[in-house]
Amino acid sequence: MAPVLEKQLLGAAGAGDNNNEDEEGQSLWTSILSEVSTRSSSKLPSGKNILVFGEDGSGKTSIMAKLQGADHSKKGRGLEYLYLNVHDEDIDDLTRCNVWILDGDLYHKGLLKFAVSAQTLADSLAVFVVDMSRPWTIMESLQKWASVLRDHVDKLKVPPEEMREMEQKMVKAFQEYTEPEEVTPASPQRRAQTAGEDESVVLPLSDNTLTHNLGIPVLIVCTKCDAVSLLEKELDYREEHFDFIQSHLRRFGLQYGAGLIYTSVKEEKNLDLLYKYIVHKMYDFQFSTPALVVEKDAVFIPSGWDNEKKIAILYENFTTVTPEDPFEDLIIQPPVRKVGLCNAIHSFVSICVGPHSCSVFCVQESPGRTGSPRPSGRAGQPNVTSGSPMTAVKKPDPNMKAANEGVLANFFNSLLSKKTGSPGSPGTGAVGAGVQGSAKKTGQKPGLTDVQAELDRMTRKPDSMVSANNIPPPTENEA
Repeated sequence: MAPVLEKQLLGAAGAGDNNNEDEEGQSLWTSILSEVSTRSSSKLPSGKNILVFGEDGSGKTSIMAKLQGADHSKKGRGLEYLYLNVHDEDIDDLTRCNVWILDGDLYHKGLLKFAVSAQTLADSLAVFVVDMSRPWTIMESLQKWASVLRDHVDKLKVPPEEMREMEQKMVKAFQEYTEPEEVTPASPQRRAQTAGEDESVVLPLSDNTLTHNLGIPVLIVCTKCDAVSLLEKELDYREEHFDFIQSHLRRFGLQYGAGLIYTSVKEEKNLDLLYKYIVHKMYDFQFSTPALVVEKDAVFIPSGWDNEKKIAILYENFTTVTPEDPFEDLIIQPPVRKVGLCNAIHSFVSICVGPHSCSVFCVQESPGRTGSPRPSGRAGQPNVTSGSPMTAVKKPDPNMKAANEGVLANFFNSLLSKKTGSPGSPGTGAVGAGVQGSAKKTGQKPGLTDVQAELDRMTRKPDSMVSANNIPPPTENEA
């Protein structure tokens, strides 16, 4: 009986060990599945889109390529595509954020349909790029591209309940903005959701805030801010001008709930800050930089921080302008001037060698302005003849150009005929009359006085010379 009892005891012990192993194995699998599930829920989302708008030459491609870590010197057409690598070291995950850059020509706005659809709109961020080296274009550019984006969003026909949800998300994000904690993580990290966060008390929006709610985050990027010193030197810009520009940018930003950042690729200013803010808005990474308003060429206004009272602080520096003045009344485009004949009719014999060959009059930009960018007049009442700064530039009259080209051709023909000893050219005598007639018809002042004097001298020939030139040469019989 002893061997049988021993076998029974050993069998019972073996069954107990198997049960323990099964429990440990089940616990291990549960732990693995839980970890996989956690990683899956915290994994960086894919399919995020950045939509970039701006004028040609504003630097929108250059700055996005810089964030990508590439030197992008080629300029594309239509709709450019780049991507940003986004890495979360906490979970060791990497994803790509799509970047779509729309051409500065409105002709290509229809290509937006390839960048964002009704299904991907909620995962998008809009970036409006403006050029500080041409500050007179800033507000017109913002209005234009914001209108393009609004029209595109309307055409997407997002279901009304989804659009309301997106708009409410924007309002909530704006209202719940708090000053970031003073932490400097080594790399972007995901923000941990806290319990009861949805129950926080929020204040209602102020006037002129999110009046144009697109349902997606918006960011205004002001490029080439290294031009601030050049504007001060060449165009006599003062603190008042930069505060005036900033106030208009921030008031526009309030309407769309947008953030604002000044950057410079040349000086690599605020580029790292721009990248961190983008991934913060797109992927909810931690962000630790507060608003920066001290340096006029390195401004940063996060979405949700600003309001009308904070903007009003800028008004204290206004002396010759008021906050209600139109933007183009103070920030005007430098004028262009006529510089006379193409700089070179050398000794009135050589050909025209100016940049606009065979054109008599050239238009070139002034190398610089003297005095304030504000037009002369009493304080607060600018003397502006037109609401748009572009109207200060007059296009050359094509009729005047054609007439001047004919005059110049006759002028050279007469000189060549005179040089070779020919008796004259039929069109020579009409040179002076042609110039004077063209000037009288268009009301344009004569160009260089010495050129006009030479033309007049050539046309004022003695009557005997004119009659002699008109007499045909004698035949052999007459001789």
